[in-house]
Amino acid sequence: MAPIPGRNPVRHLEVGTVVEKAHQEPVWQRVVLRVTGAGLLVATGAIHLDLYLTGYRKIPTIGWLFLFQVIAAFGLGAIVLASGSRLASAAGAGFALSTLGGYLLSLRIDLFGFREVRTSAGIVAGVIEVSAFAALATLALGSRAQPHPAGPTTHISRLRDRLQASLSGARRAAGALLVLVAVLLGISLAATGPTPTGSGSSRALLKTATISGVSVLTNARGFTLYWFAPDTPTKSTCYGTCAVYWPPVIGSPAAGPGVTGKLGTIRRSDGVTQVTYDRHPLYAYVGDGAPGEATGNNINLNGGLWHEMAASGWRTSAASESASTLGVDRCVVHLEVVIKGRLVGLSQLLAMHLDIGRGPDLVLRRSDL
Repeated sequence: MAPIPGRNPVRHLEVGTVVEKAHQEPVWQRVVLRVTGAGLLVATGAIHLDLYLTGYRKIPTIGWLFLFQVIAAFGLGAIVLASGSRLASAAGAGFALSTLGGYLLSLRIDLFGFREVRTSAGIVAGVIEVSAFAALATLALGSRAQPHPAGPTTHISRLRDRLQASLSGARRAAGALLVLVAVLLGISLAATGPTPTGSGSSRALLKTATISGVSVLTNARGFTLYWFAPDTPTKSTCYGTCAVYWPPVIGSPAAGPGVTGKLGTIRRSDGVTQVTYDRHPLYAYVGDGAPGEATGNNINLNGGLWHEMAASGWRTSAASESASTLGVDRCVVHLEVVIKGRLVGLSQLLAMHLDIGRGPDLVLRRSDL
């Protein structure tokens, strides 16, 4: 075909190619986004793995969700790094956004019976997830147009133009969403966190309530109180992040109806007076969203086991947990005990009807002594 007068077809082709190349992302930029996005996914997976191993695995439903997040984060990170595909990048961006959304939601409401609190690990994970969304969304929505010569408009070229216009709109939407989640993260982290139980009064009233057939100790608002296995009668080992999840009961203790154990106090390292019951420091749990709940009972979190404080004392709570773990209704926990100064063997205990029956109560009938 003869060239059109006044037009240089070779030059026109070169100009079209240069224009298309100008809209492409440099190869090095895509490599950086690919490595950064994959690395951030692995980092958030590592944080969730640490939380899972240090106690979250014991929390019903939440434990399985954390395990899923760990597997998904490492898997998506590997796929993004290996392929760099739009689909994998979009999936990674969606994962980071949904994980962050779950964290922000659990700061406000009970999510599957669990209430999250602000911690250093949570803040770091939130920042990482915002950054991962930004990198992976850019990678998924980046331009990869190939140079093509100028010529008559075809169906393919029109389709390509519509796709480019859609990507442009998606980039603007992703940018707006990034700003929104960053603002929400900042607002959530700036909000006032939980305070120790009883901080508004110098008097800490202890009451009792029946939960799942067990009489347990509660605070004045009816929330279940707990004791921490690593504590000693004179020292609390729950500080920092632990004390955020498990606010200590502070103030001067006062016994309500049914509270028959020994009340006392210890001095915490910050100078605050903490209430003890049967020589065990008492705590509430932020995961309990309403009176009558005991979601913190028998979970391993923040460095040790937590148990609800039975109204009849901490030994009852521990024995109940042991029997529950063994899956038995009746057991003998000692071969020999000392009763009123005399050694009593197993046969004598059986003859005296030592009853370790259903429920948490260990009852030695007074008439047998």
